[in-house]
Parts: sequence; C-alpha cells; structure tokens
Amino acid sequence: MPTSRTLAELQAEIDAWIGNNGGYWPELSMLARLTEETGEVAREYNHRFGSKKKKASEGDAELALELADVLFILLCMANQQGIDLDQAMSQTLEKYRIRDAGRFV
Repeated sequence: MPTSRTLAELQAEIDAWIGNNGGYWPELSMLARLTEETGEVAREYNHRFGSKKKKASEGDAELALELADVLFILLCMANQQGIDLDQAMSQTLEKYRIRDAGRFV
C-alpha cells in the first residue's frame, strides 16, 4: 500500500472499502460520527495542551490516528455527496490565498 496518496486516490480507496463493507451510513449518522471523532481529537488536545490532564488510568491516544479518523469520515462524507475534494481544496486554498494575503504577517 502506498504511503502517499492524493485526496482523489484516498476517496477511491475508501469508496471501494465502503462498497465491500456494507455501504455508506445515512447522512445524519455520518455527521454524528464526525462529531464523535472530532470530540476524540478535542479530548486529546485538551489532555496534551489544556487544563484537563489525563488520569493515571487513561491510556495514551495517538493524535495522528485521531486526526486520520476525522479525515476518513470527511472523505466518506465527500464520497457520499459526490464531492471531489482535490478540486474543493484547490478552490479553498485559492480563496485563502487571495482573501488572507498578508493578513497574518
């Protein structure tokens, strides 16, 4: 399995996997899953950088894997809605390039 893939390649790979594993969940279930996974990222950030430190009994979460879980669900949602995320990201980056040029320096 390649270690570096475009968003389009990831979308295709996920679509094939989902197709072999029961299909996409209903839209609102996908949104709930995104919320759940985002909460896990927030929890890990709070443990690492916020005021709420982990209990001694809690195991370490892998931040990279938590972020990848969010990306997986976002890719599923894009697939479900027929969105090409490579194209959408290009448009978004261009929007930020123009709108925020020099704004943060």
